[in-house]
Amino acid sequence: MIPNDYEERLYAGVLGKIIGVYLGRPFENWTYDQIMADLGEINYYVHERLNKPLIVTDDDISGTFTFFRALEDYGDNCELTAEQIGQSWLNYIIEGRTILWWGGMGNSTEHTAFLRLKAGTPAPQSGSIELNSQVVAEQIGAQIFIDAWGMACPGDPELAADFARRAGSVSHDGEAIYGAQVVAAIEAQAFVESNIDNLLDTAVGFIPRDSVICRLIDDLRDWHQRDSDWRLTRERIVADYGYDKYGGNVHMVPNHALIILALLYSEDDFQRALTIVNTCGWDTDCNSGNVGCIMGIKNGLAGIDAGPDWRRPVADRMYISAADGGRAVTDAVRETYTISKAARALANQPIESPKNGARFHFELPGSVQGFMLEESPESDGTAVIENVVGHSASGNRSLAIRYNQLAVGRMARVATPTFIPPEAIEMPGYELIASPTLYSGQTVQARLTADEENCQTVTCTLYIQVYGADDALVLRRGETREISPGEEGLFNWRVDPTDGAPIAAVGIEVSSDAGVSGVVYLDYLTWEGTPEVSLIKPSSGGTMWKRAWIDAVDQAITDRADVEAYRLMQNHDTGLFIQGTREWENYSFSAAVSPHLAKEAGIAVCVQGLKRYYALLLCGNGKARLIKELDGRTELAAKEFAWDWDTDYKLSLEAVGENLVARIEGNVVLECSDTDRPLLTGSVALVCTEGRVDFHSVAVGGREHVV
Repeated sequence: MIPNDYEERLYAGVLGKIIGVYLGRPFENWTYDQIMADLGEINYYVHERLNKPLIVTDDDISGTFTFFRALEDYGDNCELTAEQIGQSWLNYIIEGRTILWWGGMGNSTEHTAFLRLKAGTPAPQSGSIELNSQVVAEQIGAQIFIDAWGMACPGDPELAADFARRAGSVSHDGEAIYGAQVVAAIEAQAFVESNIDNLLDTAVGFIPRDSVICRLIDDLRDWHQRDSDWRLTRERIVADYGYDKYGGNVHMVPNHALIILALLYSEDDFQRALTIVNTCGWDTDCNSGNVGCIMGIKNGLAGIDAGPDWRRPVADRMYISAADGGRAVTDAVRETYTISKAARALANQPIESPKNGARFHFELPGSVQGFMLEESPESDGTAVIENVVGHSASGNRSLAIRYNQLAVGRMARVATPTFIPPEAIEMPGYELIASPTLYSGQTVQARLTADEENCQTVTCTLYIQVYGADDALVLRRGETREISPGEEGLFNWRVDPTDGAPIAAVGIEVSSDAGVSGVVYLDYLTWEGTPEVSLIKPSSGGTMWKRAWIDAVDQAITDRADVEAYRLMQNHDTGLFIQGTREWENYSFSAAVSPHLAKEAGIAVCVQGLKRYYALLLCGNGKARLIKELDGRTELAAKEFAWDWDTDYKLSLEAVGENLVARIEGNVVLECSDTDRPLLTGSVALVCTEGRVDFHSVAVGGREHVV
């Protein structure tokens, strides 16, 4: 039975996870002594003291929310296998670039497992002690990636522990699996139980009594009864379970001990739990993320809000860097409802998405979904935004934009990112790989109301920001409406072409007569429809148009004058150059394709990663093939088609529901209907297999859109 407050508690768990990661990331792998000497006890964010960003791309976040997608991809099935989760690794991970620490075979546990999977060894063998050794297999990764599985099983710790075993075994084995099972079981049970001792009693019931993890938990509970201070117990952990006792880089056992330490000594306080686990050092972002998630679920949003302001600096913002680039720039609310949808499917309970599925709906208390005040010379620096009850046509909450005595020529602007924001372009550590989520040709919809106490009519304008010359943001205004006090404004704006420049943000601009103060409520903001976009180099230049592509080829040349728009080289196997979002449906994709010494060249639609798509390919045996890549390759249709190297061929592939139509030079050459696990939505991609291929005139549009 899913609890009545499930979504709100789940949201608190997601927030706790990302807050914990953001808190611990700046001093990851520091020792306790170094932290105390340079920072003191960690009571709040310290990123500014260390001159580091707060919102970062991190393996703890990317792995947690990416690998969980296996559940959705395989039909929200309780019988999901480790092998299927391993296949999702191959689908979403771009080798050497996303999610994992690429430390090499036998050094990085996850890299080792990835190489096993790539070579054809299925999970769980890919993560086994038998293949990878005990030291490698028992590192921390199984634990840091496990939270979403626990959150998807509210009140069912047995299922959570079983999912943790299957997911963890893709890359880990032994004690690493047991630690992951304990964390996942605690998180699942925390939806219905708040007592830490009871949660631990439940969790240890799913692991062997003679395991190190079980003995460690027993020792910590005993020490907690005897020690008056968590620092004394920390010293016992260092002596009995410290890094010197276990091999490898970041072993599960010492770090799991710090998680249990923080929970036992937390006194049911979110801040105190994070203070303890972060001050102790070692793998701070990993441990802090797990503790934050558990405490968030257990104590809810009220527990997070009881201490300092953890939420405002974060503003729900999240980055998930993977091959599915349209889901990279996201927020805690979207990820909450992704997990909730899976959980309710497992429980055979349908979920109704808030406000008819609006992307930004603000239905969870305190949520802002990445919206922040824009700072510019024209902006009102005194404006504030706040999630409030009411002012919604079909929901319970809205986002209040409070402006104060706007002067002539000044306005309040609030926006949320739709692509890599400027502050994340040079992201340290893990690179942010993303595609825009909003494109020209799509229709932005929003509902705003003006507070009844506004003394005058207020002017509201939808706008976007695009990356222009030198990657500076350029504001482009869309639909404008004047809204009277107590009235609503419904917006329906089809975004104009951007000349190939990616859209970086979407927002609301509020202006009025001089001296006026008031409140405007944003009920929802969303977009829909098929993009009408030419994926070309913009005349304004810059580099962000290249960053809009998910680069999963060995080498790409995109900006030399002596080559076509995109020159892709792939040394082995098949490489994809991807752009778009998972939501695209019923569209046509076209490009001029010129193979050069290539085994295959073509275009793909309904792309949902590196191993899930349809493609129209010119093949080296003189054929045109329509194939489906999904747990292996299936040929859907084929035809003899003589083609030559270094010659342009205008290809288009249309996907409408289950039906596919392939054209070359405007003529239909192949068509079929796929009714066996059809891929109905997804991005587009340029495809190159073992060779070089040039592409130009790349475009996406509605049905029968042809170059």
